[in-house]
Amino acid sequence: MTPPKRKSTQVPKLLDRDSSLVAFNARVLSWAFRSDVPLLERLRFLCIVSSNLDEFFEVRMAPHLSDYLGESKSKPGEVFSYESITERIQSLVSAQYSLYNDDLIPRLKKQNVHLIGHSQRTTSQRKWIANYFQKEVQPLVIPISLDPSHPFPQVASKTLNFVVRLTGSDAFGRSNEIAIVKVPRSLPRFIAIPGAKGRKALNFVSISSLIRSHLVDLFPGRTVTEFSQFRVTRHSDVAVDEEEVKNLRTALRQSLQHRSYGRPTRLEVSSGCSDFLCNTLRQEFNLPEGSLYRVPGPVNLVRMTQLIDALPSPQLFFPKFVPGLAKQLKVGESLIEKLQSGDVLLHHPFEAFDTVLDLLREAVADPKVLAIKQTVYRAGAHSELIALLKEAVRRGKEVTVVVEIKARFDEQTNIHYSELLEDVGAQVVYGVVGLKTHAKLMLITRRESTGLKRYAHLSTGNYNPATAKIYTDWGFMTASEAITADVEQIFVHLASQHKLPKMNKLLMAPFMLQDAIVNQIEQLDRDASRGKKTRIVCKMNALTDVRIARALLSAAKSGVEVDLIVRGACILPAFESQGTGRIRVRSVIGRFLEHTRVFYFESQGIDQLWLSSADFMSRNMIRRIELAWPIEDANLKARILEEGLGLYLRDTENAWVLQPDGQYQQIKVTEDPQTTGASKRITFDAHKALMQQYGANTAIKAKA
Repeated sequence: MTPPKRKSTQVPKLLDRDSSLVAFNARVLSWAFRSDVPLLERLRFLCIVSSNLDEFFEVRMAPHLSDYLGESKSKPGEVFSYESITERIQSLVSAQYSLYNDDLIPRLKKQNVHLIGHSQRTTSQRKWIANYFQKEVQPLVIPISLDPSHPFPQVASKTLNFVVRLTGSDAFGRSNEIAIVKVPRSLPRFIAIPGAKGRKALNFVSISSLIRSHLVDLFPGRTVTEFSQFRVTRHSDVAVDEEEVKNLRTALRQSLQHRSYGRPTRLEVSSGCSDFLCNTLRQEFNLPEGSLYRVPGPVNLVRMTQLIDALPSPQLFFPKFVPGLAKQLKVGESLIEKLQSGDVLLHHPFEAFDTVLDLLREAVADPKVLAIKQTVYRAGAHSELIALLKEAVRRGKEVTVVVEIKARFDEQTNIHYSELLEDVGAQVVYGVVGLKTHAKLMLITRRESTGLKRYAHLSTGNYNPATAKIYTDWGFMTASEAITADVEQIFVHLASQHKLPKMNKLLMAPFMLQDAIVNQIEQLDRDASRGKKTRIVCKMNALTDVRIARALLSAAKSGVEVDLIVRGACILPAFESQGTGRIRVRSVIGRFLEHTRVFYFESQGIDQLWLSSADFMSRNMIRRIELAWPIEDANLKARILEEGLGLYLRDTENAWVLQPDGQYQQIKVTEDPQTTGASKRITFDAHKALMQQYGANTAIKAKA
């Protein structure tokens, strides 16, 4: 008899972060391929991948490029090689455009939605487009012919441009053959063409196709022999030496002026662009061959969202989901009175985010409320939260707002908000020098018969009503004296930078959060070594912190069962030890963007459950102000364990499982052993289950 194969106890190497990020985008792209997803939602997922890749090139690619060009020296194996990463991204982009051209666009045509190319236009359509070009486009476009007095113009990151090759002479008899046409961002990317009466077809022309058809009109007396649309992506992470500047807001505003003109990291051109024009552009932007992306379609698929939003076709979208009232609340109930009897838990987007604003509205209107303190990271455009805080100031309340003006790509919006709040008299601070304030907090102080009473809201996500409709997050409201006292001390710390006192309940980065997590893992490591049954279940957006990853590997080797639900990048490989320990990692990509952070630790029946604003990332642990808070109420804890962890561990429709080699495999649906004859697939979708449980609209409940 052959003895059972022993499982290896050799601890595997950690995985590469950027390789994992590319793999994550491949999982997102899989939704664009799904035939069971409405057509325009498939197109939206295609756009999401393009947006994610834009950010990758803006934030992550520059070090790889510098390493490849010999401008920096990295230790062998320390980073994912430039050649490997470009090869994988090129393959991902190729899959995007194949899907776009061969599947999505033909399906749009079947739905009477047409993107009309030049060769497909009728005489009347060409006449209408020519008139539009002359009146709306040409007055805004100035072609630049290149010569010693007209050097290559500054091309901003991610803008649409054309490169043109000309023959003939200019007005001065010179044969300068290269010209650049910059397409103004103010122009719409898709223009509706009036249709014939009685026809239901929706016809559109893209701005790139429209300009392409009329390039010759921009160069009278010259012949256009070659041309291509192009887009360059630049490194766009803003860096400010906070130790040297006197006013962070002013310094950041000045740095933002240069963001769009950072180092080039990617060049996109039309698939038919000639080698001559490609080489001209690559030489101008100092980019290697691998950074060139030839695409058979628009160079900026992200802008397809404008077309998606313009289409009045509800049947091509997900059925509208209306979140229900919070499970613990009644219509018209005072939130402050409710919190006096116990904590309130909110699960977004399944329960309405408006409850959070209701708490702030109630506080603003309540004359007994004396002070409101609030953090702002990404509040979104036209924020009602900012309007409510301004109103609170006008009503004589003390308002303190910690605005994170370094929130990536939201800097300008947050600078604007800080100025609006300061103008009405709010106390605005920007947190701690060198750290981003990523914690999400609201604190309300009220005078009651027994004295001052505090009420707090803590969240895993932002105070943004728009993203709260598509991001999954946990919100927690409490009047706990221990927790609200901690929240008060954190606001004092952020404003005064005094030493933080010992916390009652909360864990705060960068001072204690990483240590507390590692200590908890190490305790379970020791418990497992003594034969205790131990388990860790955590859910987060990313796991890239090496210290935490190594602690988890060690714990698994000792016998701890580790289940991780990690949406994006994960450097921790799947692993099984000789004993009972193992690491299983799954990524759930569904209709909503997974954003919750839940940390659960159990040893021999004794457990701890934490919600947090932080991922298991080094930047969250040591370079940000982050928070984790315990859930101690048995009912709320049971609810989070089921809705926030259990459902996702059972998901068979949207889950991908990480393999020991770092590759992800979509979960295989099992067959129902109770079914005779034709087998029945056992399927489960966590998002559909939660929508069915909480949704206010019965249509969703019926379809879920």
